[in-house]
Amino acid sequence: MAREFNKFFLSVFTTENTDHMPIPEAIFHEDDAEELCDIQFDASTVYRKLNKLREDKAMGADGLSPRLLLLIKEQLTVPLNMLFRKSLDEGQVPEDWRTANVCPIFKKGKKSACENYRPISLTSQIGKIFESIIRDALVEHLEKNRLIKDSQHGFRTGRSCLSNLLSFLDMVSSGLDKRCNMDVVYLDFAKAFDKVPHKRLLEKLRAHGIRGRTLLWIKEWLSNRTQRVGLNGLFSDWGLVSSGVPQGSILGPVLFLVFINDLDCGLMNTVLKFADDTKLVGKVGDDKDRLNMQQDLDSLTGWANKWQMQFNVAKCKAMYIGHSNPHFTYEMAGKPLVPVEHEKDLGILIEGNMKVSAQCVCAAGKANQMLGMIKRTFKSRNPDILIHLYKTIVRPHLEYATAAWSPHYIKDRELIERVQHRFTRMCKGLASMEYMERLQRLGLWTLEERRNRSDLIEVFRMYRGLSATPFTVFFELDNTRKTRGHEAKLRKHHSRLDIRRYFFSVRVVGRWNALSEEAVRAISINSFKRELTQMRRTRTGFFMD
Repeated sequence: MAREFNKFFLSVFTTENTDHMPIPEAIFHEDDAEELCDIQFDASTVYRKLNKLREDKAMGADGLSPRLLLLIKEQLTVPLNMLFRKSLDEGQVPEDWRTANVCPIFKKGKKSACENYRPISLTSQIGKIFESIIRDALVEHLEKNRLIKDSQHGFRTGRSCLSNLLSFLDMVSSGLDKRCNMDVVYLDFAKAFDKVPHKRLLEKLRAHGIRGRTLLWIKEWLSNRTQRVGLNGLFSDWGLVSSGVPQGSILGPVLFLVFINDLDCGLMNTVLKFADDTKLVGKVGDDKDRLNMQQDLDSLTGWANKWQMQFNVAKCKAMYIGHSNPHFTYEMAGKPLVPVEHEKDLGILIEGNMKVSAQCVCAAGKANQMLGMIKRTFKSRNPDILIHLYKTIVRPHLEYATAAWSPHYIKDRELIERVQHRFTRMCKGLASMEYMERLQRLGLWTLEERRNRSDLIEVFRMYRGLSATPFTVFFELDNTRKTRGHEAKLRKHHSRLDIRRYFFSVRVVGRWNALSEEAVRAISINSFKRELTQMRRTRTGFFMD
């Protein structure tokens, strides 16, 4: 089994064509900023990295466990600092840092098919420490000089799946409210992380101002990598890694962001990315709009061919949104795209009618499955134990990215709330009580209250600049009225459709405007949360719709 897995994982690597090397767009300009050639760090930096190691992480092929490294961190700090400095100065990477034990992680589909597994590289913990130092320097350089496009929401501070979904749904709901039809093309890269060609990646790093010793070290880190698959203590033979950024490495995700950064250059419609999860969104009404969308798809196909990446066209899908949508046919690489009525987007089920009922059913179903597992597995009905389990493995299914899909139909709210009803009845001595009394005994909020609280927290993050999404993208301060209350009141715009009226950036305005001045002026998220808890005690029903 290990040999078959490794044979398949090695087969997806790219054989890079170096005869015709493309020249990437020069995103970095020396006149505006300083290029990243060397990285400064000292023993204190290494000690902080050692101190952050987690004992439960797997060791790499070198057999050094993080638990051991933590136990002797004081003795290791100076030698490791010297080793890292020498490695960077001389552009040499120890062989142990370039070997990986690969663990196959099942995704979906048939468990007997190797292509349904994701290869996760378990590499040297010491190598990962230095990778994190390199990663921090790269991220600081890229973010300080604003080199990564705003369309990318993956692996970036202040951005997330939620920020991606909010940006997308804001664009779609706003367009529909203005009587525009929207077409969305969900793109699927084939083995994206494994197919990144190394020489092309290095050229893109150079175009982003990453040069000198730093670029030389990354080049050496990518070169002559080897891997083997391990299953149940047995290993395959070693195989040469000819392309890709290792999945499971610290440095890999940042390198992938650099490689895919110019994907949306020159496109007429909007691209949103979360690492390799990409969607193309555009307004359509006539044949000109269709041609623009098709031209963008041709450009994306051309980009993939130029940089030796591949789109899995069979898994690329088109969604048509709007009552009068003409349902144009789009193609990629000469093959028509599959039309869909719904699609899973970053863990959320998006429907063509923009309703959230299907997502509510999906979330409630997963949460009920976890509740059933708890009921079958744990004999104890002690509330303290059950609450910990509920908050850890049940409630996250009901609250993941709810700002993007918070239900407004009563039937959907009740469907979600019934999961918590069921949980509270499981606790010993509470089954005969009313729901609100059970919640009070357990110290819980209703899920509806928590969704509205989550909305306010997200607005606060944007208002205080704790989110990379600018506050002005979703909201407009209302400076025309002088009424009692806080100074950050928002203007509420008229909405024609329910899907816009109940979207995050519209539904939250009234509740935000009703906050106390102390809450809006809170200096941190935790203090803001404390103010919200206080308001719930003093203003009954504030968090209920």
